[in-house]
Amino acid sequence: MPTVRPSVPDLHGRLAGLVATLERGLVERSHVVRLALLAALAGEHTLLIGPPGTAKSELARRLHLAFRDARYFERLLTRFSVPEELFGPLSIQALEQDRYERHTAGFLPDASIAFIDEVFKANSAILNALLTLLNEREFDNGAGRQRCPLISAIGATNEVPEDEIAEAFFDRFLLRVTVAPVSAEGFAALLGADPVRGWQAPEDAATLGAADLDALGAAAARVALPAEVTAMFAELRAHLGAAEVYVSDRRWVKAARLLRIAAASEGRGAVSLWDLLLLPWCTAPDAPRQAALGDWLCTRLGVREAFAPPRVTRIVEAFEAQLQAERNANDLDYDESGRLRFSATDLADEIGDAKRGAQALRLTHTRQRRYGSAHIGARTRQIDELVARLDGYAAELDARRRDLAEYHARSLWLDAALAARAEESLAGTARVIADLRERICEARAGFEALPRLPAGEGGEVPAPVRHEPLSAA
Repeated sequence: MPTVRPSVPDLHGRLAGLVATLERGLVERSHVVRLALLAALAGEHTLLIGPPGTAKSELARRLHLAFRDARYFERLLTRFSVPEELFGPLSIQALEQDRYERHTAGFLPDASIAFIDEVFKANSAILNALLTLLNEREFDNGAGRQRCPLISAIGATNEVPEDEIAEAFFDRFLLRVTVAPVSAEGFAALLGADPVRGWQAPEDAATLGAADLDALGAAAARVALPAEVTAMFAELRAHLGAAEVYVSDRRWVKAARLLRIAAASEGRGAVSLWDLLLLPWCTAPDAPRQAALGDWLCTRLGVREAFAPPRVTRIVEAFEAQLQAERNANDLDYDESGRLRFSATDLADEIGDAKRGAQALRLTHTRQRRYGSAHIGARTRQIDELVARLDGYAAELDARRRDLAEYHARSLWLDAALAARAEESLAGTARVIADLRERICEARAGFEALPRLPAGEGGEVPAPVRHEPLSAA
């Protein structure tokens, strides 16, 4: 019978069950499990960075059981490790025929899922051989190249050394995830957990086969990358460049495909803006910079720069300053005959004016300026336009928050903490916009209450207030 290729929507439910099985009993490791599985679905590799005893190897062993008929390879490397430990022993029979070949069955070139612990402790010869195997899925065996069935490799290390070979090898891992010891809040759960004995492998029907991966890959190729997502990629690239964080073109392409895989696995036809919250682990090299990038994304996603609170605040402050200036503006005072009023004030005793110059006639400026209806109408129309734009943006923020909530409810891959921070950022922006709207409405009432010229009188209208436009996206 022909193989039935599953539809991508069918995968979402199976993946949700598979994720729940893989993370069962692993305290505070849910996000690490999900990222490693997503990387494997995309055919990419994960580097786990953290101290020993943080369940890195247990995670890799479980991941291999998520794939049907997958062969598993695991090895701890030291500075004394030799190529035979990873790639297999030399073939004696081939040597007798003057060929330099290895028996690779049961070793890394034959594996579907691999876990390499302390991966950076290997010598340069091993790391160079691993570069080709991880990136191209090929192993140089003698005079020819052997195709490798590797789905995903998980590397583990306590730290990443800084040298040229290590940097090239580091770049082969699309996802770099820090695995920290369990927090104080999760410590009690850790003591009560038995992640090895208490865990059962997923049933065969729940595991993923070659047909599933092929269907997912085909669906991902059809997933669209919307213009707003592409624009955020470009903005993020510029942001990282300014922070002197280098991200290779190859990594950007792989990151975009990872987001397409994430969307396809959830039955979506386009990458969502919220999928970009996966990018800190694809682009930033370490935990501090990943956290900083996560904060930056949470403040930028769903927020239009034209309506950024600092910018809107400057516009509102400009109106408030104009109102204050117009409230305090005075005109020359005239008497009934149309002549300027004068006054003389005896200030000699106060200022020590021996010649009593303070008694000279002076102009008085006590009459508050009055404004015509045309001037006040121009001010209020400007404010009404701004209020309408703020109301539209508030509605847009509401829609963004609903979209994020729906995305989070369905997402298999979104980090819950990042989702909460993104929601908090949107809610905070909405509160600021509401406060600014209230302030600008108070300013409008102030313009309406300015002293007015009698009906029928003209008068010079002050120049309109200058403020930044909000129409630009």
